[in-house]
Amino acid sequence: MKVGVIRCMQTEDACPGEGCFQAMDERFGAFEDVDEDIEIIGFASCGGCPGKKAAFRAKNMVKRGADTIAFSSCITNGTPIGYPCPFAKKMRTVVEKNVGGAVRILDHTH
Repeated sequence: MKVGVIRCMQTEDACPGEGCFQAMDERFGAFEDVDEDIEIIGFASCGGCPGKKAAFRAKNMVKRGADTIAFSSCITNGTPIGYPCPFAKKMRTVVEKNVGGAVRILDHTH
């Protein structure tokens, strides 16, 4: 699996991404059933509210080899600040449209 992670820009100061990386390394959360090696292609923020840069950044990660785009738990679950992104569903829809159906989308990392 070659994964690109989209994270919440609002949580960058509170979280360096260790939960996402740990989930990939230890195979839990969205990566629980992944048997293949995981290569991180990119780790980028959504660009800030309302997440308009997520689609562009996901598309660039796919150009660089990502076959999976994972939305980090800070977007979908609000971890660690306790506030899920109000734009998460729309962001996912736009990312899916821009990267194509062959790219796997994961709704949260851990």
